[in-house]
Amino acid sequence: MRALTLAFSCMSLACAGESPAAFRDTRAEVAAVLAASERDAKDLERDARDRRVEALGLAGLAPGMRVLDVFSGGGYFAEIAARVVGESGKVYAHNNRAYLSFAGEALEARRAARPPGQLVRLDREIDGVGLAGEIDLALIVMAYHDAYWQPKPEEGEWTVTRDPLMQAIFDALRPGGRLLVVDHAAANGSGSSAAQDLHRIDEAFARADFERAGFRFVASSDALRNASDDRTANVFDPAIRGKTDRFALLFEKPASR
Repeated sequence: MRALTLAFSCMSLACAGESPAAFRDTRAEVAAVLAASERDAKDLERDARDRRVEALGLAGLAPGMRVLDVFSGGGYFAEIAARVVGESGKVYAHNNRAYLSFAGEALEARRAARPPGQLVRLDREIDGVGLAGEIDLALIVMAYHDAYWQPKPEEGEWTVTRDPLMQAIFDALRPGGRLLVVDHAAANGSGSSAAQDLHRIDEAFARADFERAGFRFVASSDALRNASDDRTANVFDPAIRGKTDRFALLFEKPASR
């Protein structure tokens, strides 16, 4: 837990048009969830290994929120979010048909362990997410690059593309709602070209992409950076898996588009 605390304290914010002080600091709530003794041992190991959840403090995750975890997989982030938002909040763990193949039994086990209605499965293709204006915070973690990935014929069907993804998230957020994007960093200037073979995407491209879709950039964090990753390896390469250089970007849905 000490490593996580240090990473939280070292988080750096770069904000556009607004001071970090304008956002309530929720690092304590997230840290308390991470330290909870009843959490699964594998999740605690993942916390320490991947250091991914620190970005939730940047997003201001807090009790009472309604959260959408896009392409939730087995629900690791969704469960953490559910613990933080408490019984007064709600978390939707979204998966399309392709992502459900990664969820296994883990997602249902997580949902069953939470109070009824707190962690909700949302098994739909991205253009059927709905939830118009209901969401305070949306998360898309290690999955945004998939909007620029296309399967080989033997890899099956994949229906995610950029425009429906952006529109679904934008529509689900309430005005002023936030979106946290975390992904594997590609080489600077590479745009979306590394998404296909490396499962990475360029940070500057990502920021501009979401801004084109109508989101307002709020902040970024360096808490998940790894300078030893040269960004040239496939993220599933055993030498770098779980240790990739990652960016975290926070956006907001403006009151008016």
